[in-house]
Amino acid sequence: MANAPRVDAGPAKAGTGNVIRDSALGLVPEVVDAVVALNAAVWDGGPLPPAEVELARLQNAQFTGCVMCRAVRYDVAVADGLTEDKVAVIQGDADEQTLSERERLIIAFTRQFHLDPAGIARDLQQALRHSFTAAELLHLSMAVAYFCGASRCAVALGGMPESMPRTEIAIPR
Repeated sequence: MANAPRVDAGPAKAGTGNVIRDSALGLVPEVVDAVVALNAAVWDGGPLPPAEVELARLQNAQFTGCVMCRAVRYDVAVADGLTEDKVAVIQGDADEQTLSERERLIIAFTRQFHLDPAGIARDLQQALRHSFTAAELLHLSMAVAYFCGASRCAVALGGMPESMPRTEIAIPR
């Protein structure tokens, strides 16, 4: 079964309330502290606002198939204006025209990252450079790379349910 856990569910001290520390990643405390710090840096340390970071994270989840990643909405992103109407675009249930130009570009960049990161078309490159600062593009790139690795790790470890309800949580720090 594809969803069968491939490692124990989490460390003996699970129950911290931190979804990263309570996952199987918590079995490697030497690494989990760095992962938690990186997660916080992606959300707190860059120039993109939380709703835009969340759009990239949710688009990433469509590619990796991470059930938890698709179901979770981070509270800071919701407070920053992320709506389920915007999420519906990512899930293919709504027209992209409901998004702003920046939001459409974030989704296009994240899709391209997964399909062919070296093959960004010239028109997309120009649109990205026109709409984002260099620092914002770097933040977007690093966030998508982090989300891709983290969600692929979660999928590879297995043990996820077939589906989950939409769940709003705080950023694991």
